[in-house]
Amino acid sequence: MGQLDGKVALITGGESGIGLASARLFVAEGAKVHLLGLDEPRLKAAVEELGSDKAIGSTVDVTNEEAVHAAVEEGYGHYGQLDVLFSNAGISGAISKIVDYPSVVFHRTLAVHIGGAFHVLKHGLPRLSDGGSVIITSSVVGLMGFPDLSGYIAAKHGQVGLMRAAAKEVADRRIRVNTLHPGPTSTAFQDAIEMTMTGEAQAEAAAAFDRLLPLGRHTTAQEIAQAALYLASDASAMVTSTTFSIDAGLKG
Repeated sequence: MGQLDGKVALITGGESGIGLASARLFVAEGAKVHLLGLDEPRLKAAVEELGSDKAIGSTVDVTNEEAVHAAVEEGYGHYGQLDVLFSNAGISGAISKIVDYPSVVFHRTLAVHIGGAFHVLKHGLPRLSDGGSVIITSSVVGLMGFPDLSGYIAAKHGQVGLMRAAAKEVADRRIRVNTLHPGPTSTAFQDAIEMTMTGEAQAEAAAAFDRLLPLGRHTTAQEIAQAALYLASDASAMVTSTTFSIDAGLKG
């Protein structure tokens, strides 16, 4: 038996990286998934890979509340239930000093991370089964700070506050709400951040970040997916309002 047998999970940012790795693992553990994402070709490819009997996809910008609402209803209508909300969509924003940071990019970064998670909660919670799980992908920088990433860091800290409020609001339904806090993870998303920050090619940039990590290497998307599986499954029935770090010791 799988850890998610008979469960249905909605995953934003589900067409790549941590979202897709988690979708693969959730399906392998018995779940059916509804993937939301912006990249329609990659979304279709992900659904084809997982199997149309196990997955559906919706092309959605999480900053668009009406689109998120419609997608939640589409998935609920298709599967007839919803047990896991995994708010995982994200962007890096600009890499710049605050005094030079483009205001429009700052606000867009907060809109994707905080606004997107809010939309998923607002419209997903009424459909979520009692005893279900909400997971919000934050970041190790949601628990600490670095220069030149003010938009991303502010957004990731904001998700923690949203999680803590939601966890208290839905505790009477035995719904758990937690944030995941990956450190540097081997994804195209992280590669772009590291290359921009260091000005180096991918391998050299990754090596520079590895030197910051006590455990000496990037985490993989599959390792983050294992943490998401724990939070999605009944194994975490008494875990809520928690910041779950998978960061190779960076914040310590």
